[in-house]
Amino acid sequence: AVASGYCDIVIAAGVEKMTDVSSGAAADALAAAADREWECFFGATFPALYAMMAKMHMRRYGTTHDQMAQVAVKNHHHACMNPIAQYQMEIGIDDVNRSSMVADPLHVLDCSPISDGASVVVLAPTETARKFSDSPIKIVGCAQASDTLALHDRRDLTTLDATVHAGRSAFRQAGIEPRQVDVAEVHDCFTIAEILAIEDLGFVEKGQGGRATEEGLTALDGEIAVNTSGGLKACGHPVGATGIKQAYEIALQLRGEAGRRQVDEVEIGLAHNVGGSGGTALVHIFTR
Repeated sequence: AVASGYCDIVIAAGVEKMTDVSSGAAADALAAAADREWECFFGATFPALYAMMAKMHMRRYGTTHDQMAQVAVKNHHHACMNPIAQYQMEIGIDDVNRSSMVADPLHVLDCSPISDGASVVVLAPTETARKFSDSPIKIVGCAQASDTLALHDRRDLTTLDATVHAGRSAFRQAGIEPRQVDVAEVHDCFTIAEILAIEDLGFVEKGQGGRATEEGLTALDGEIAVNTSGGLKACGHPVGATGIKQAYEIALQLRGEAGRRQVDEVEIGLAHNVGGSGGTALVHIFTR
């Protein structure tokens, strides 16, 4: 609306209050983003659906429990430096693997929490934005793609095609390659989801996401810092606010205002948000 000139200034806001209901009621509400007829009615929850993806990824590519756990360890470490994060506590791989099993191979600490939260961004044309900010952030790529809701209709359980296509479109718009991204907020609703995201966005080859995480590629001082906010896993996942919170984190990083979790020399940032188990995906690319 802003880019077309239809609107001068737009506020995009998201809010979610999830803790007023039982975990069962929250799970049922969230399941509305899955396939009701073929998944939810037969008892499949999102942990179960992502567990199937994880099992296939482990079988096909040799991904390990410890590699998935390292996603949680890293993101909790980042959250300790984020004053708005829900879980500002360090954890270790053993903590993840010893936590209660939710859906094999996913443990409690492999899963994002039930969260309350809100976030907001203000969008305006560049010339207008400069009247209100000395450091406006520019959106140079914005794309959405869809896939089937049900996993059984997907081409590949270990790939979110919606992420692949949205990412490619956003990179084309921005005129950049994945290797040029300095910092990214990706949809780590479960630890396996971050591994899938960094593969599907082209940051690493398919099947290498677990190894890349284990080797520190996605840490603050790695080749690409992923989920510097703590991600959905540790900063929190108030569903309706999550995507905008990701944009907020990228804006902080691009402005050099992320405090102790600031990544050096950030020029390009990316935000990746997923609906359901990959029925839809959105990718935004930002620059200073």
